[in-house]
Amino acid sequence: MSLKYLLLVTIVGLANCKRLYRKTHVSRRPENSTYRYETKWYNQTLDHFTFTTDAKYAQKYLYNDTWWDKNSNGPIFFYTGNEGDIEAFAENSGFMWDIAPEFGALLIFAEHRYYGASLPFAGNYSKNPHRLGYLSSEQALADFAQLISHIKETVDGAEKSPVIAFGGSYGGMLAAWFRMKYPHICNGAIAASAPVAQFTSPCDAFGRIVTSDFTAAAPNGTCSQSIRKSWDALNRLAAAPNNTGLKWLNENWKLCKPFTSKRNITDLKAYLSDLWTNLAMMDYPYPTHFLAPLPGNP
Repeated sequence: MSLKYLLLVTIVGLANCKRLYRKTHVSRRPENSTYRYETKWYNQTLDHFTFTTDAKYAQKYLYNDTWWDKNSNGPIFFYTGNEGDIEAFAENSGFMWDIAPEFGALLIFAEHRYYGASLPFAGNYSKNPHRLGYLSSEQALADFAQLISHIKETVDGAEKSPVIAFGGSYGGMLAAWFRMKYPHICNGAIAASAPVAQFTSPCDAFGRIVTSDFTAAAPNGTCSQSIRKSWDALNRLAAAPNNTGLKWLNENWKLCKPFTSKRNITDLKAYLSDLWTNLAMMDYPYPTHFLAPLPGNP
């Protein structure tokens, strides 16, 4: 029996079978989205662990109570936001939306501090360590704990609702850690693609997994072989005398901004590396706009 199944069985036991359906008073983002939520703000504590400041910042979270059965202690499905706008994660966490009606759940998507619109110091921190020093996973987890406590204290019917954390990638790590660090607040967690053990993994482990995706995408590994050969081809163009390689790229690639130095080739390789990596991560069987507009099975 899978862990996911056990968690869902636990949620079923916590929520009554009788469901209440009502329309939540929300807007949609983006315009063509089928997911509806209300944008809310919480006056969040900047530093949870020392007594050097009592500063606050505005933390954004998204709220949907369409299917919440608050009369029977319906659960709170809580997304532990990661590195980006919280709307992007809400729009691409379909599993939570799919099962919320079944479990009569309240949906909460909390934005991670220093990302999206949840910016301490109004976003004015540059490289100042005295301001960036509050950016940590420990502080973010404490944010989530305080936000949930606030919701349970102020939202009618939420006090006894069990909390199930959800997250993917870094957000999945946060979901798992949230359950471990705050078990009195979080009753369970579903951590998807969460590299909680990556701290001791070889540095090239992620790159090898990306390469294996492209190796499997074409017979005899021709796709990954072509990408591997492209790096040397770009290096040869960069080393060509009198910038003839750069000239060839400018003329044949129809670049919006012409290349003028070898540094441009380095930037191009970094761009392509990100492109191949994102394509491997977003190889979904359905269309997505998460990191880039992509068709199903790109």
